[in-house]
Amino acid sequence: MWTRSVAGPRGHWFGAVRRLSSSKEADLPDFNTDVNVHEHKLRRPVPQGSWTGLDGLKERTKGSLIPETLKAMADDKDFQVTAEQLRKMGQKKLTQEERKRRQRALDQYDVPSFASMVERECGNGQLVRRPARILQLNIGLYCNQACNHCHVESSPRRKEMMSREVADRCLELLAECPSVTTLDLTGGAPELCDQFRYLAKRGRELGKTVIDRCNLTAVLEPGQEDLVDFLVENQVQVVASLPCYSAKNVNTQRGSGVFDKSIAALLKLNEAGYGLPGSGLGLDLVYNPLGAFLPPEQAQLEEKYRQELRETFGIVFNSLFTITNMPIKRFADFLYRRNELEEYMNLLVRNFNPATVENLMCRDHVSVGFDGKVFDCDFNQQLQISVTGESASGGVDVFSLKSLDSLTGQQSNTDNHCFGCTAGMGSS
Repeated sequence: MWTRSVAGPRGHWFGAVRRLSSSKEADLPDFNTDVNVHEHKLRRPVPQGSWTGLDGLKERTKGSLIPETLKAMADDKDFQVTAEQLRKMGQKKLTQEERKRRQRALDQYDVPSFASMVERECGNGQLVRRPARILQLNIGLYCNQACNHCHVESSPRRKEMMSREVADRCLELLAECPSVTTLDLTGGAPELCDQFRYLAKRGRELGKTVIDRCNLTAVLEPGQEDLVDFLVENQVQVVASLPCYSAKNVNTQRGSGVFDKSIAALLKLNEAGYGLPGSGLGLDLVYNPLGAFLPPEQAQLEEKYRQELRETFGIVFNSLFTITNMPIKRFADFLYRRNELEEYMNLLVRNFNPATVENLMCRDHVSVGFDGKVFDCDFNQQLQISVTGESASGGVDVFSLKSLDSLTGQQSNTDNHCFGCTAGMGSS
């Protein structure tokens, strides 16, 4: 029997787990979250009105969400504290301080580095990159929402967007790499960024699957009236965030009015054929937890979503994916202010699942920021850990990168946040 230790109460280690080939066999002590996610609550009062139903939904969802988001940001003390810290310290120092907090939390339990954990569990501490399969572009940080779990810290105040010059170079790299089958467009709200339609259309012309990482509410923003028609015309696949099927939990996590607009957008996508059998228009949903706990079992939660969305709203979709909240940026701040960062990092470590390592996104994704900098994954991008392991200021960009194939065989760069991708059933 091949064993590993599991983090227990402060400073102690206990237990032993077999090295397993199936995640179903893994001993995951906290992978037991109730599938009734509408009953999950934060330990703080969040005033929300009760949902008023489908009647009047069209009227309630008129206009932009941005004024409501900006007002919420102005009224939110946490946003103000973070903004003041950013002003005083700058993004680089703030990111370094965030990493120190995560490491201090792990030091309380004498946890090894992520690379050491992988080596002990899987016999190989080096996560070697395979040929790239997915090119993910973060084309801008601008968003009509400001979610409290957002790992890219997007909001209507963030104006950074990809230029046409960077977009064209990304398309050149994509065209020259046959192993890449998918162009994954994310943000922010990618649809509200300048290069979205250009990249989506050109990606399809290159014969690639194109994914739109959609927050749903962007579909209803003024100026996007033809967005769904564009998506249909170009056979763009939609992967949409919907952290619950209840108004209270969605609005708590994502802002007032978001649930109404999300439901209206899903109905509009269904009407255009998205999520319907045989349409070829994929509509997948993404769940992430409300707080500091692991997601429920994915297949069971998918059935719960199907039942609730179909029976209550008449909405259908293809698949549901569950992801673990990463302990970085806004969610890290959220945990730190609630004195939950230490316990959350411990939760991630004691639910380390060796079976997730083989399919981590850093092994076959290439992540590119709006400025053209190249990273192993979207999370490393936000922490400015380049594919070279250097800070992004000294790293690789799309203009210095000869080809996507040149990354094959390199070691993926890891740090203490990576435990978020290997906890439970994984998050990649």
